[in-house]
Amino acid sequence: MPKYRYEARDVSGKLVKGTMKAASKEALIARLHRMGYLAVGADESIGGIKVVSLFADFYGISADSMVIFNIQLASMINSGITILDSLRALSEQIDDKKFKVIIEGIGRSVESGSSFSEALAQEPRVFSKLFVNMVKSGEASGKLGIVLDRFAKFIEYQADLRQKIKGALFYPALLLAAGVAVTLLIVTFIIPQFVDIFSKSGIKVPLPTVILFNIGMAIKRFWHTFILCGILVYLLISYYGNTGAGRYRFDRLKLRLPFIGALYLRAAISRFSRTLATLLSSGVPVLLALEITRDVVGNEALGRVIANLREAVEKGEGMAETLKVGREFPADSIQMIAVGERTGNLDAMLDKVSGLYDLRIGYAIKKLTTILEPVLLVIMGCMVGFIMASLLLPIFDMIQILRR
Repeated sequence: MPKYRYEARDVSGKLVKGTMKAASKEALIARLHRMGYLAVGADESIGGIKVVSLFADFYGISADSMVIFNIQLASMINSGITILDSLRALSEQIDDKKFKVIIEGIGRSVESGSSFSEALAQEPRVFSKLFVNMVKSGEASGKLGIVLDRFAKFIEYQADLRQKIKGALFYPALLLAAGVAVTLLIVTFIIPQFVDIFSKSGIKVPLPTVILFNIGMAIKRFWHTFILCGILVYLLISYYGNTGAGRYRFDRLKLRLPFIGALYLRAAISRFSRTLATLLSSGVPVLLALEITRDVVGNEALGRVIANLREAVEKGEGMAETLKVGREFPADSIQMIAVGERTGNLDAMLDKVSGLYDLRIGYAIKKLTTILEPVLLVIMGCMVGFIMASLLLPIFDMIQILRR
């Protein structure tokens, strides 16, 4: 389903901008009309390919700010303070200017008669569909404070997972970048000087040195061509990645990458389970919860599985039985979901699935760092050994000539 950037005006004439998924531009306009907005412009939004799409962003608002906002708002609502007074008080305490303006705008919308969830829906770049529907369910059930607390914990979990994966990949990435930089420096500047010395001394340059010399000369002479080719390849991949088939194939490939694929799959299943559990425990209907989870899971391959799951549930079929048909979800997670369906505690069991996979993510991160570091060291050692051999072989020849 394509995403559209839109501009619309509310009943007071205020201009509202945002993004929304819809089957077509006409469907988007009709949806905005049902929400009480008059569309003044809409264009299909085409974004670049994302390397890691597991984590939600808040349009420049930090996860810490969102957590604090939800915790404070929940505390004030649980204390009996109205939502409007709570928003006014919080807007005065927020230091982030962008977030402050957004909360003030939400307060004005609530003051003009909109519900809190409707006001949040006007800022889709900051407040996700997941959050808006949780708030809507909290308003209907009278448990808004509990829902806000639950969402704050959900954001904390997302931020913690992000930090774990970043921390696991930082050192190997730094090691690889340093190795590539040093290799380029040696190949493009140091080896050509040695080759010049060897040639003037009448020493035959061995094959390893010739290979590195030619690589270095090619980089020095055609560096701009390599950069342009790299940009072109990136643009082509980005374009293909924004098509339905391309996004599906890239996301499916992510799940099958050596070492990283297992980590990615576990993180995606954990996020699916926690998101669905959070929505169901907040009172969101199961079909809507599956639709939202499909949008936020961050992987097109798993997203299609969840879309098929929603259709099956709508027909009256069980979740566990449907998931068994595909191969994406591991057997243990399906068995736990089956138990949750039989006992009527699906949300609690999904929470346990998420907890189990959180532990496995920790093990996968330790295993990844344990494997990656020595592998990179071996690769760099081979590179250094090849470079040293290409330099030392002609030096030994030079020493033998001088001895004669």
